[in-house]
Amino acid sequence: MNRTTLPALAALGAAGLLLPLAPVSYATRAAPAEQAVPVLNGDFADPVMKGDGPTTVGIDFWTGLNQRYSPTASGRTDTSHGVALQKDGNSLRQRLRGVRAGARVTVTYEDSPAVSKECTGEQVADGQPYAVTGSGGPVQEVTTAGDPDRVKGTPGKGRWTGRAYVFTAGENEPVLTFTSRVTDSRTHVTCSPMIARVRAVEVPPAVDKTVDKTRLGTSEAYKGNERESTLHNAAAACNGENACVFRPDTRTSFRYYDEARVVGEAFVNCTRNALEHNRVLSYSERSHDSIAQTYADAGLALPEVARLPTSGDRAEDEKRIKERPMAAQFSQAYEKGWQRAWQWFSSDQRTVVERIQPGEVSWVELQPSRERVEGWFVGKKDDYRLHAVVDGPSRAVPDRLIQRTGPMSEAEKQRCAASRPMTTTPVGADAPASSSDKGLLRTTAPTAPGVRSAVRAVTLR
Repeated sequence: MNRTTLPALAALGAAGLLLPLAPVSYATRAAPAEQAVPVLNGDFADPVMKGDGPTTVGIDFWTGLNQRYSPTASGRTDTSHGVALQKDGNSLRQRLRGVRAGARVTVTYEDSPAVSKECTGEQVADGQPYAVTGSGGPVQEVTTAGDPDRVKGTPGKGRWTGRAYVFTAGENEPVLTFTSRVTDSRTHVTCSPMIARVRAVEVPPAVDKTVDKTRLGTSEAYKGNERESTLHNAAAACNGENACVFRPDTRTSFRYYDEARVVGEAFVNCTRNALEHNRVLSYSERSHDSIAQTYADAGLALPEVARLPTSGDRAEDEKRIKERPMAAQFSQAYEKGWQRAWQWFSSDQRTVVERIQPGEVSWVELQPSRERVEGWFVGKKDDYRLHAVVDGPSRAVPDRLIQRTGPMSEAEKQRCAASRPMTTTPVGADAPASSSDKGLLRTTAPTAPGVRSAVRAVTLR
């Protein structure tokens, strides 16, 4: 299963970073158990209303102006308010926070024919039609229960019926939408199907732990229920000390060991004896994040407000830790959730003793311990939301240093068999060796400075 980082769309312009319509995907594996999905203001109680209604007002966390009734006026026995979907295709919708593409989502709610006193018996006798849909799922056409005893001028008492809608999310943060199908021009605007008490659960997709740290997927940004065309506004909104909080998703966050890599050089023993020596190893790790990778994939420069300490340059990252509010927001949330400090980079130095037999090679491999944290930077008013994945060195478990010896490769054997590098002897290479100077000759000292002696050498007898 691979989380796919979608290619940047060709239409991306210098004005912004257009996010792909398709989300990060996951392959099929054993899925976790069913989990609750937060439906914000699922009882339609906010903002607080005065009187029994109906009132036409924006409902917190929902998009669409609809008629809202108090629990009493809706004919309910709990604290849930009823919302009439009006008519002519008017809709009520909300993005389901934290739901990832591929999740199996089950939405439960209740419906009723209109309780408005403007309804005639004919308009509600056989129930009222509406549709419910979720991003990537089918459109489910529904008709409420009928209310045949109604008389215009008398409010209805509500005939609430439990419903369920199941769909597989086709995108991250899928949109749940209720749409009125009442189109009769004679029907009063308040005489339309009603919705109450919306809840949801999901079976999330399995997490792919094989995705490389350099391909963490495409980040996304939202303002309320609308997808943002760029990451910039959301990042800028979080660029204050307390402007946003980071909310990690523990379901998709995990620790792992990265692929092994060779640290330092391979030592080849071409001698006839076993060798033993000390080797000093130095190594370091850095962090990566999906925000920077999203800009890079789109061929756009990373703006200042979106820079986390993941550049790989130690001095630059130390600067970003001090100056970037988003770095502090992430670190604080991590420490609060996992009860240990987050580290954006790490380094170490070790001394190992190598014992290498004749004809063998010695080397050291490193498997660094890392952590991947997925979650959301969320504005204080839950207006802007910026999805991010950060992958960095872990303090939870130690790195693995693997000291190895093994037989030489063919190339190494050839190197060991090669002749010792020598220079040539161009003059007298084939002549027999002559006698050497054994210190039997001596030179008379000069008689004056700078004057060479006429007698150069005297043979001793």
